[in-house]
Amino acid sequence: MSLDTDLLVDRRNLRRKLTFWRIFAIIVIVIGLLSLLGWSLGGADVEKRTAHIARLAFDGIITEDRDLMKMIKEIEENDAVKGVIVSINSPGGTTTGGETIYNALHDLGQKKPLVAEIRTVGASAGYMIALAADHIVARYNTITGSIGVLFQYGNAAKLFETVGVEMDAVKSSPLKAEPDFYSPTTPEAKAVLQDLVDDSYDWFINLVAERRNLSPFEARKLADGRIYSGFAASNNGLIDAIGSEQTALDWLEDEKSVQKELPVVTWSVPRDERNLPFSIKMSNALGNAIANGLLESVMGAKRLISPAFMLDGLVSVWQAQSAGAQDARP
Repeated sequence: MSLDTDLLVDRRNLRRKLTFWRIFAIIVIVIGLLSLLGWSLGGADVEKRTAHIARLAFDGIITEDRDLMKMIKEIEENDAVKGVIVSINSPGGTTTGGETIYNALHDLGQKKPLVAEIRTVGASAGYMIALAADHIVARYNTITGSIGVLFQYGNAAKLFETVGVEMDAVKSSPLKAEPDFYSPTTPEAKAVLQDLVDDSYDWFINLVAERRNLSPFEARKLADGRIYSGFAASNNGLIDAIGSEQTALDWLEDEKSVQKELPVVTWSVPRDERNLPFSIKMSNALGNAIANGLLESVMGAKRLISPAFMLDGLVSVWQAQSAGAQDARP
C-alpha cells in the first residue's frame, strides 16, 4: 500500500510541475506575442524617436489637409527631429491650401532648421510653400515660379440651349451665386472676381517680397505668371542654390550645425481618397471613365481632365497636369 501511496504522490507532484511549466510557457508565449504586436504597431515609428532629419514630401495637387497640419505639429514638438527638408514636386493647388501649409511650415521653421528642395516642379502654390524655408534649392532644369492666382469656372449655357434645358433662379441680389454655369457672366460679376483675384495676388506678391528680400516692385515684376527654370530662378533671387537633396543637407550641416551622419526619415500622412475634395474625386472619376472607356485608344487620354482643372475656389496652380505627377521624360 505504501508503494501505491508513494506512486500517487509522485504523480500529483509531476502533474503540479507540468501544470506550472505549462502556465509558464503560456505566459512566455503571451508576452512574446504582445511584444511582437507592439513592435509591429510601433516599429515604424522607432526611427522617429531617435535623432534624425525629417523629410516632408509634397507631391501633386496642394489642398488643405487637417491630418497634414497635425503631422507638421508633431514634427515641431518632436525633440528627435534636428532638421527638416521640405521636398516639393507640385504644380500648385488651392491658394488657401498653399497659405495654410506655408503658415504651418513657417511656424515649424521657428523651432527647427528648415530647408526646401524643389524637384521636377514647384510652381505657384508649390513655390508658395517653399517660401516658408530659410533656404531654397532646385535643380538647374526645375520648373518653378508661376507666381499668381486664378479663378476658373465653366459655362454650359450653349450646351443647355442645344439639348433644350433651361435653368433659372431667384436671387436675393444680382451678384449672389455668380458666376453660375448656365448663363453668361455679367461684367459686374467679372469685376467682383477680379477684385478677389487681385487681393489674393497682392498677398502672394508681398509674401515673395518679404521672404526673398525683394522690393515690392521687383517681386511684382517677377510675378507675371511666367515659369522659370531653376537656373533663371536662381539668377532672379527666387531660390538660393542649384542642387539636389544633398545640397540641402549640406546647408543644414554648414549653416545650422545639423549633424551630417543623421538619417533622413520621411514623414507622411496615409492617404484616403474619401478625404479628397468633392471636385477632385469627380474629376478623377471622369478622367478615369474617359481613359478607360470612349478614349481608351487615345494616347494620354487619362490626362485630358486634370484634378488641377477642377479645384474649388481660388487656385495658385501652373496648368501642366502631368508635371506634378511624375518626373519629366526626355
